[in-house]
Amino acid sequence: MPIEILMPALSPTMTEGNLAKWHVKEGDTVNAGDILAEIETDKATMEIEAVEEGVVGRILVADGTEGIAVNAPIALLLEEGEDAADLEVPSASAPPPPAAAESAPEAQPTPQAPAVPATPVPPPSPSAEKGDRVFASPLARRMAKQAGLTLDAITGSGPHGRIVKQDIEAALAGGITAPSAAPLPPSAAAPAAAMVEASGMPAYVEVPNSAMRKVIARRLSESKRDAPHFYLTVECDIDALLSTRKKLNERSPGEGPDAYKISVNDFIIRAAALALRKVPAANASWTDEAIRLYQAADVSVAVAIPDGLITPIIRNADGKGLAVISREMKDLAGRARTGKLMPEEYQGGTFSVSNLGMFGIKDFSAVINPPQGAILAVGAGEARPVVKDGALAVATMMNCTLSIDHRVVDGSAGAEFMAAFKALIEDPLTMLL
Repeated sequence: MPIEILMPALSPTMTEGNLAKWHVKEGDTVNAGDILAEIETDKATMEIEAVEEGVVGRILVADGTEGIAVNAPIALLLEEGEDAADLEVPSASAPPPPAAAESAPEAQPTPQAPAVPATPVPPPSPSAEKGDRVFASPLARRMAKQAGLTLDAITGSGPHGRIVKQDIEAALAGGITAPSAAPLPPSAAAPAAAMVEASGMPAYVEVPNSAMRKVIARRLSESKRDAPHFYLTVECDIDALLSTRKKLNERSPGEGPDAYKISVNDFIIRAAALALRKVPAANASWTDEAIRLYQAADVSVAVAIPDGLITPIIRNADGKGLAVISREMKDLAGRARTGKLMPEEYQGGTFSVSNLGMFGIKDFSAVINPPQGAILAVGAGEARPVVKDGALAVATMMNCTLSIDHRVVDGSAGAEFMAAFKALIEDPLTMLL
């Protein structure tokens, strides 16, 4: 009996995912460990491997399909000695095909029912495979929406008639702007300009929410609603830090596995981790039963990616040197932007750092990343007038704001953490001890 390849659960909280791309096609022979497909979760794109050897008998879910439930069959694998005839055996876990269920009443009509003239059914659109669904890649759907095209009017050239980018470009070049089938309702068929004139609203383009964006919206809404935020801000003099950074980078070999290029953010990660070690009450999260005080300083670092935000984690950051943190952060950030992080690399941090200084932002307050109890927002360093030893001077100052869940961390503990953090940043040599 053919082996069912199922949609895997790539994280404990995953309930559905998107099938981004198949790396095999029907008829291909695969061995255990071969890459079968790329699966998109709310946080990353991950490759799934074959666990059995055999021949890909049938692909049940096309490239670009979204919202596939965990453990739903996505393909069938033929074992040795099986052939295409075995694919006709219905799977115990799969529901009967909709087409067969719908045609059953026609195959066995009720004798007493009066004859009803059949209504002609229009042929399916070239790009549709079954039912009313049109298969298209996410990029093709987005391009079509922005151009005002209807996918029903476009013939797909991809696998199984799937509409891809090239088909949209060809349609635009050929002047297709509306479907040739039945007219749409006025609200859907009206040109954008006419709709704007009628409603008085400005023109806009809708970008469908990705799975990641939906999760971000849900979690941060829950955070602001459920966690009573309060904020503590300090100004840090980073002239000594910048000087130390320059000296350390000059000592880098430049090439090879021991090379490094330490950033200001690497100092911030280490300083935050060391401050958590000094003030363990700030390294905590809330549950309805108890406050969890974490024994390790696992620092989540916010990284912007095209679909939103992800927070790869520097594990045990208080026990790692600046060069190690720098190399790990570079690797994690690079793989985060290409969707190659493993779930354990971005889930389970105890404290977060969000740095917008590289964008010129002087000061901001971040939303706590649940279930964590605090997040540190870091602004840009800039030259400001300050008073040193009773005299006016100029120093490079950096604003840092701690957002705290007041259920978990009291004001005094938050203030102790910020004092410890500020001391480490302003005397960076103490981080090297």
